[in-house]
Amino acid sequence: MSEPSRAQDHAAWVGQVDEPALEPELPICDAHHHLWLDNGHTGWPYTLADLHADTSSGHNVVRTVFLECGAEYRTTGPRHLRPVGETEFVAAEAARSANSGQAEIAAIVGTADLTLGDAVEEVLVAHEAAGQGRFRGVRSIVADDADPKLAMGTPAGIMSNPAFIDGIRTVGRLGYSFDTMCYHPQIPEMVAMIRQVPDVTVVVNHLCAPLGVGPYKDRRAEVLAGWRRDMSELATCPNVVLKLGGIGMPMFGIRWDRQERPPTSEELAAPWRDEIRHCIDAFGPDRCLFESNFPVDKRGCGYGVLWNAFKRIAADYSADEKRDLFHNSAARAYRIDTV
Repeated sequence: MSEPSRAQDHAAWVGQVDEPALEPELPICDAHHHLWLDNGHTGWPYTLADLHADTSSGHNVVRTVFLECGAEYRTTGPRHLRPVGETEFVAAEAARSANSGQAEIAAIVGTADLTLGDAVEEVLVAHEAAGQGRFRGVRSIVADDADPKLAMGTPAGIMSNPAFIDGIRTVGRLGYSFDTMCYHPQIPEMVAMIRQVPDVTVVVNHLCAPLGVGPYKDRRAEVLAGWRRDMSELATCPNVVLKLGGIGMPMFGIRWDRQERPPTSEELAAPWRDEIRHCIDAFGPDRCLFESNFPVDKRGCGYGVLWNAFKRIAADYSADEKRDLFHNSAARAYRIDTV
């Protein structure tokens, strides 16, 4: 099957479930999405036009945050500076978004080799110049597992590597945030790492990935029991903010992508309501931010349906708490305007 056919078939599958937006006036800053011109991590492109088609699905998505995804790197020049090409690419798309009358890409999170330690400052300066005022931080994924199917190429022992820790400190010293992602068994190791960088804003992605595939398949109750305990400990790190999302990803173990029809928002919310509320109550709404993780989560659900699911999960919180969860926590983390 050709790539355009795969994309069209998936779009048709997602389009089977279409819901009106709940609380359509609630301002949203989508705290985590990607862009790529090739087939990326999903098998088809995801461009600014695709993002705007999703953000125009009825919810009041006013701003977004781009997260690095290995797109459009420079192909020449020093290797440590090649990721700056991604920031250049997204900055141009962000400028277009600002003049589009649709959701604006207000912040860019790039990547850098943090094992450079203090020397990573050169890369951050280059990102800042390329970002046209939108560069806000660096993401370095630390997720790793003994199962080779879950491996992400993370160097062994990265979270205890002194040079890596120095790199994170340099990110914070220059006023940027540090995004990262681990798998649920690694949360205690992540806590130990974060305690070494108390002055850096650490944005933890995707609920620390409570896995439900590979060796964790059919162990959901056991996985979530340990995950809840460890997330409560992570919440004691005051410099951590948590992204609430990833619930459409196959690695979380609920294979929405294998169903005949995608989930409704209630179906999507039901298995994650208690877990996400546990996190909100542990961290506080002012340190939690909802994310679409699109188009990665698009493998499991539609954009409008996903935000309806988040709104169902957060239905009992106050208006001010919802303003934090859906917009202002992200705005503070990435130094953009609150509402």
